[in-house]
This record gives sequence, structure tokens and C-alpha cells, in this order.
Amino acid sequence: QVQLVESGGGLVQPGGSLRLSCAASGTIHRIYNWAFYRQAPGKERELVAEITSDGATTYLDSVKGRFTVSRDNAKNMMYLQMNSLKSEDTSVYYCHTDKIAAMEGFEYEHWGQGTQVTVSS
Repeated sequence: QVQLVESGGGLVQPGGSLRLSCAASGTIHRIYNWAFYRQAPGKERELVAEITSDGATTYLDSVKGRFTVSRDNAKNMMYLQMNSLKSEDTSVYYCHTDKIAAMEGFEYEHWGQGTQVTVSS
């Protein structure tokens, strides 16, 4: 079964940058839509950025112009470059796929374990 693993979180000062990665493991033929979500304590999980298999992207309004999502289909990797970070970006970030064509057929709704991003001086 496919698994997703995030990395790259940490503590950064306001205005700083971080790059999150999401790696999909397993025998994968195709990953459809990939996305990063985030969830802060006491808040609902929200979609931060999404990238389709064709490379089309969408972003949460509050991160537009600061975050960039990308993917490397050959490596089964997704990335989120986060610049000009603000304290309100502090959250646990999760990667998600809606559909994967894997060795044994289609798999749906995979989540990573999350990585903490803390923006603080």
C-alpha cells in the first residue's frame, strides 16, 4: 500500500522560508491530485495548495504569492516552497492524495503523518 511521508518542517522566524516535501512510497503508476493541507490547534483543517496531474495549481488566498507547490512525477515527490512566512502560517502541514494508480489497483484518500511548521521570533 502506498504511504505518504512529509518532511522539512521546523522553526523559522517571520519572513523566513521553508520547503516541505512529501514522498510517496510503493509501486506507483500515477498520482492524480496532490495537495498540502494544514491544521492549527482548535481550527479546522484547510487546503493550502493543490496540484493536479496536469500541473494546474490552486492556493489558499492567504498564501498566494508566498507559497509555491510543485511535483516531480518521476520521483513521486511533491514540494511546497513557503516564503515570507508569517506567524499565522504556524500549523501542522499534511500532504494528501485523492487517487493513486498503484500496483494492485486504485487507492484513494491517502494522508501523511504531518510535519510541524512554527513561525516565531
